[in-house]
Amino acid sequence: MFLKSKRAIVTGASRGIGTAIARKLASEGADVVITYEKSAQKAGELVQELRSFGVRATAIQANSANPDDIVRSISEAREFLGGIDVLVNNAGIIRVGPLESMPLQDIDAMLGVNIRGPILTTQAVIPHLGRGGRIITIGSFFANNVYWPGLTVYSTSKSALTSFTRGLSRELGARDITVNLIQPGAIDTDMNPASGDFAAVTKPMIPSAQYGKGDDIANAVAFLASEQASYINGATLTVDGGLTA
Repeated sequence: MFLKSKRAIVTGASRGIGTAIARKLASEGADVVITYEKSAQKAGELVQELRSFGVRATAIQANSANPDDIVRSISEAREFLGGIDVLVNNAGIIRVGPLESMPLQDIDAMLGVNIRGPILTTQAVIPHLGRGGRIITIGSFFANNVYWPGLTVYSTSKSALTSFTRGLSRELGARDITVNLIQPGAIDTDMNPASGDFAAVTKPMIPSAQYGKGDDIANAVAFLASEQASYINGATLTVDGGLTA
């Protein structure tokens, strides 16, 4: 349990990759606070599972695009945990469609959750991080490779996280706080199932012709959150099974 007694926050963790990350951190001994927007039942079930590892865990409702919710949730998380050691900016959404006809509501939603959300969440967490703190953000392989039309705004929102990670690593490095980015490839979740509409064209692009699992991302997060990764800072780790090779 190489994260024993660490105190972690995982945003948007009531399903998919976020759930896998929270479960992995707890299994390695970390106390975990998750945030969720709507899936209260799933969040509650996950909290019970996390507690079965013998750690403290709770769920906080928050809209990751709402500045007031972000500040409140971080304050509540810090109070519950007694401090913060690890932040995982996982919350994210996708809207697909050509820019020409994409509604402003969809554009604002992606920019709000995928860019402003991590920035404001991190801003709220920084004052509570001590030496050895970890900030890990979940991006997307689409940040660097836009294989199909209709992903322009989504890809733009994810590519911004690269500069965010690099810039913040410069700001916080002297305080022994690392900032890193993980870019998942095709991961089998309810948002992008291995049997979904994109699978037929995606699988042939992957050397193994297989989708990844949430645990593949969770394992990478746990490593970056650990002491073993203390000299990894400002880095982007693409976990895609070779899709972008």
